[in-house]
Amino acid sequence: MTAMAPTRTQPDLSFLLDHTGHVLRSRMSAALAEIGLTARMHCVLVHALEEERTQAQLAEIGDMDKTTMVVTVDALEKAGLAERRPSSTDRRARIIAVTAEGERVARQSQEIVDRVHVEALSALPQAEREVLVRALGRLAEGHLAEPVESGRPVRRARQRGEG
Repeated sequence: MTAMAPTRTQPDLSFLLDHTGHVLRSRMSAALAEIGLTARMHCVLVHALEEERTQAQLAEIGDMDKTTMVVTVDALEKAGLAERRPSSTDRRARIIAVTAEGERVARQSQEIVDRVHVEALSALPQAEREVLVRALGRLAEGHLAEPVESGRPVRRARQRGEG
């Protein structure tokens, strides 16, 4: 005998957000790979350009663990896009400084990121784009801003091959 599955009364929001997020990340990864960057490398470059930030601060912004952050900064250094330097305000701390070439690449990668986002939203009519972005922003800053504690930690999806 086969059990009857419960009837869904609402759209599967978890699936919709997970699936579209995964596809968007895969498109972003492919687009940034054309200039030799990962999404994490882009994140570090852009946020390091905003103000003097330590490796730990950048890791928190990019939701990266320490090991992933070290690997990411190592790759940026090897490519000549960033370097570790002493902080100008705290001699115990080291910051990630973006090189002139890194600034050029960050501008280029930001154009790519913006293009991928425009392409993703272009599937919707203009009015729906604005509503979707505004609604997601409200969720991200409000009700879904922080994860809740649970007995079994929920793992965030990570892209393979990044870092």
